[in-house]
Amino acid sequence: MREATDKKGSSFTNRFNEVKQQIDAQLELPIIVPVPKDAGGGYTHERHKKNYLEMHQAGVMYQLTGSKKYAHFVRDMLFSYAELYPKIGLHPKRKNQNPGKIFWQILNEAVWLVYSIQAYDAIAPALSASEKAHIENDILRPVAAFLSTESPDTFNKVHNHGTWATAAVGMTGYVLDDQEMVEQALYGLDKSGKGGFLKQLDELFSPAGYYTEGPYYQRYALLPFITFAKAIENNEPKRDIFGYRDGVILKAIQSTIELSYNGLFFGINDAIKDKGIDTIELVQGVSIAYGLNQNPQLLDIAKRQGRTLLTGDGLAVANAIDANKEQPYQFNSKLFGDGSTGEDGALVLLRAGEEDDQAVVFKATAQGLGHGHFDKLNWIFYDRGNEVVSDYGAARFLNVEAKFGGRYLPENNSYAKQTVAHNTVVVDEKSHFNGEVKVANKYAPTIDYFINDEKLKLSSATIDTAYQGVTLTRTMGLLEIDKSLPSIVVDIFDVSSDSPHQYDLPVQYSGQFIQSNFDIENNTTLRKPLGTKAGYEHLWLTASAKPETDLAKVTWLNDNNHFYTQTSLLNQPTSFLFTQTGANDPDFNLRQQSAFIQRVDSAKNHQFINVIEPHGEYNPSREYTLQATSRVKGLSSEKIGDIQVLEITLIDDQKILLAINQGKLEKAEKSFQYKDKTYSLTGRYMLISPANKVK
Repeated sequence: MREATDKKGSSFTNRFNEVKQQIDAQLELPIIVPVPKDAGGGYTHERHKKNYLEMHQAGVMYQLTGSKKYAHFVRDMLFSYAELYPKIGLHPKRKNQNPGKIFWQILNEAVWLVYSIQAYDAIAPALSASEKAHIENDILRPVAAFLSTESPDTFNKVHNHGTWATAAVGMTGYVLDDQEMVEQALYGLDKSGKGGFLKQLDELFSPAGYYTEGPYYQRYALLPFITFAKAIENNEPKRDIFGYRDGVILKAIQSTIELSYNGLFFGINDAIKDKGIDTIELVQGVSIAYGLNQNPQLLDIAKRQGRTLLTGDGLAVANAIDANKEQPYQFNSKLFGDGSTGEDGALVLLRAGEEDDQAVVFKATAQGLGHGHFDKLNWIFYDRGNEVVSDYGAARFLNVEAKFGGRYLPENNSYAKQTVAHNTVVVDEKSHFNGEVKVANKYAPTIDYFINDEKLKLSSATIDTAYQGVTLTRTMGLLEIDKSLPSIVVDIFDVSSDSPHQYDLPVQYSGQFIQSNFDIENNTTLRKPLGTKAGYEHLWLTASAKPETDLAKVTWLNDNNHFYTQTSLLNQPTSFLFTQTGANDPDFNLRQQSAFIQRVDSAKNHQFINVIEPHGEYNPSREYTLQATSRVKGLSSEKIGDIQVLEITLIDDQKILLAINQGKLEKAEKSFQYKDKTYSLTGRYMLISPANKVK
């Protein structure tokens, strides 16, 4: 890379000068390689992370400048690790996870090697034969052996831990010219193909590039996938790794971008919800992808990321952005099939239009392995840049040592993963699959259909294995009323069984409760947990109600200063239970989350019908409030054979009529009678909007 040239004052040059200044300052300080003692977030943990990042930066600086002071910094750091490593055993803060030596879990050990081997590769030409032998034999090979032959369960596991381990060992094999190590990394320790990097690519990604653990872990696993793939491409281009499985690695980079809203990844499964498209893993992914396909829309994402990589691909991206070659990235409604064949359910994205307009994430995916949650047919709603109907994500304070060593909190299992923490039906206060991961991993919903039309985005999915003898079918739509108004959400949830059950449907809302159109009995002096298990024990019952009307409304104000109302059609006696997290939480581990739950005490079959509408605006700065009440005046529904007819009446008496054929499309045209009028339905749905346009 030393021969790479760059125009003065470009973003690449600016980044180069910034990194050079940082690493030059570090070179003035003593090298510190402490004896490991702290879990995530603790001093020694963070020091070792800092060390591998600084080695990586110094290696880049040596490549770009040729100055041996950077090479000597990396050499001396690796010498220190070569002295330390033989003296330490398994980490003292190890827990249930597979332990490391330098770090409390082996995953971090693999990350250390991924970065360190790149640093060593960059500076190896500046070292003597004896220096290289010392580093290779006394630290690089021992760490690679610890990750592979000494930890076969992790190395052969189809999981993000296995991805990091195989990438680290495979890259080390290329640098040390050890093809045996490379083959084991690619095909598993016995080289049978039952494990290894390629098996990870086969099983963890769907054909559309969706990663089964969800966007948060897709982001995390992306770096070893793309970094090792780049190494394979550079060393063995005949393998055509970026063409593997019809280009699944490039699709994974693309889908990681698309699985975001307002710059943040959708917070499903075990997710830290502050992670977004500016994360270093996706910065590298976008850079590598642009180097391969020169897609100008990727430059839009790179520009938003605001981080320039000091690599050949990074130079290409920086120069293209400086030349204003970027084009707006198009975020569209899309179905991402889950599983290796793409047939294990799907994550469905329904987007109204512009990037920060209304968006529905309909989670009809497979379980997502150990990081998955028990939330089949769950959904999240976004609008005007904010999460409005939310997912709790993970119960964890990452790298905050005071909070359980930065690890997943006990409440991650007892609450965050449980069904009641989500926005989907809970039967008899038990979580889907009774909260058993091994059972849940066997089953996934069936996607009944997906429609992406101009005025209606619509999808439906079914699962009959979450509860024995109970079938769940949910149909979600994003409906445009008028171009001047935000789209509304239509949510039809069918539950059927041969025996009676209690059905709960929570809505985890983000914001401040404003009002309801029914009386609420608030528990102002005494609160009790809603239940005793499956997450219910963590919910304070703050209020309850039994609406006497068949149309129930709940309105809340989101942090984006807009109002949201759910209008519910109550076709059976229904209670509303208002809850907040925090019960049975002695260490204050749970973040505060408010919800209201529609409860049907006993029924065989039930249909929850809800419409969620954004409306109005609250401006405390200018002291005005606009349209704080719902526009929906009436809501009715009728099932006519396989056809579901939903009629929404607005306050100006305009009506929206939506008819959906929930059965098989056996005929091109199907007639039905509704309110003494005959309609003809062609295809999956018919929509009559206020503008009287018929689809």
